Amino acid sequence: MSGIVVALIFGLIAFGLGGIPFGLIIASVMAHEDIRKLGSGNIGTTNVARNAGKAAGILTLLCDAGKGIVSVMLVRWFLGAQGFTPLISGNDHAEAELIISFVYACCVLGHIFSPWLHFHGGKGIAVGFGGGLAVNPLAALVALAVFITLAVPTKYVSLGSIGAAVAIPLFCLLFGMDPVATIPVFVVAAAVIWAHRENINRLNAGSESKFSFGEKKKDN
Repeated sequence: MSGIVVALIFGLIAFGLGGIPFGLIIASVMAHEDIRKLGSGNIGTTNVARNAGKAAGILTLLCDAGKGIVSVMLVRWFLGAQGFTPLISGNDHAEAELIISFVYACCVLGHIFSPWLHFHGGKGIAVGFGGGLAVNPLAALVALAVFITLAVPTKYVSLGSIGAAVAIPLFCLLFGMDPVATIPVFVVAAAVIWAHRENINRLNAGSESKFSFGEKKKDN
């Protein structure tokens, strides 16, 4: 099977998995609420935690991260079964690395533009981190550190999210990922930043909401 066919098949699977609106489902089951009608209307972890409770937020985080991990690990498994041995770092097996990062991008884009919600969705942070762990663990962990460094002191989740989105493709490059294979990761970063465009406007205006688990505030 050619690399293009593999990328298309697993990309479509990842897009569908990425689009599963776990935040919407979990808030509906645990809080009997339509999360799209609360706070920011976003289906992601932050809005769910604020408006459906801490437990619902944590479960949403885990499920969204999980679908990123599963999507990438599925194509890794298939490539391995076909004789590919894609590396986490280094330039060997560049085609396999590109396929993996393409599938990763499809999953995150599926979350942001969910095919199950008329191409509306979340902002891509949890799924991006989960998938990133399966693409390049070191880069994903550095991105997490950037998120914590920016979000915890300021309590601006959006600021940490944007910083993490910028960090992950840069550190994929730094840690030896094939440069061509990082292109889909840069696409992910751009999509995540685009999804946070309203947050960026509020940060610039000084009106962005701060976040604290356990409190039910208006979402960022």
